Amino acid sequence: MNGEQQHKDPAHEFWAKKFNDIDIEIAGLATICEVHLLDRGVVDRVIRNDATVCRNPNPAAFAKLRSLLMMHYTVRAEAALHLGNDDTALLVEEIVNNLRERIGLHRGHRRRPY
Repeated sequence: MNGEQQHKDPAHEFWAKKFNDIDIEIAGLATICEVHLLDRGVVDRVIRNDATVCRNPNPAAFAKLRSLLMMHYTVRAEAALHLGNDDTALLVEEIVNNLRERIGLHRGHRRRPY
């Protein structure tokens, strides 16, 4: 399925909305806690409930961030069953890239909200 067909596919749009909604919340909470999720190993540390990754400790926001990261992986597994692994990986990559642009998180950029 090419990118243009994929965007017209209702299943793709359904999963894209799910990921987008979850990932926008993740980005916001990571910003609040000052957690740099794109740094190597940080997502794993959050999932293991290691709050020392927070540069701005906020226990309530960190707990929600952790829950949403686990939800993201659950939704990703569900999407892979419906869309296939390759299409799901492309969809997630597209959403992460959109979030990077939306919040100014791209290579070489000084501001690191998460």
